[in-house]
Amino acid sequence: MYYLYIVRCSDNTLYTGITTKLERRIEEHNHSAKGAKYTRTRRPVVLVYSEEYLDRSKASKREYEIKKNMTRAMKIALIEGYS
Repeated sequence: MYYLYIVRCSDNTLYTGITTKLERRIEEHNHSAKGAKYTRTRRPVVLVYSEEYLDRSKASKREYEIKKNMTRAMKIALIEGYS
């Protein structure tokens, strides 16, 4: 199982990624050097959205779609529709 996720950083920016272990990845973003360079300087991060995919290809395509085609306002609408 692959997870696409969005976290809200301490400076209120959004970061999107994919992983196979969601809880571990959020922990890494918050407490480890394995966290993304972007999030390391913006800790703590909070998980605000996730989707599940059976394969990496579909998760990666969705990540690309969100990162390249969605504005911040669109991402916030996605997150709010999820809550």
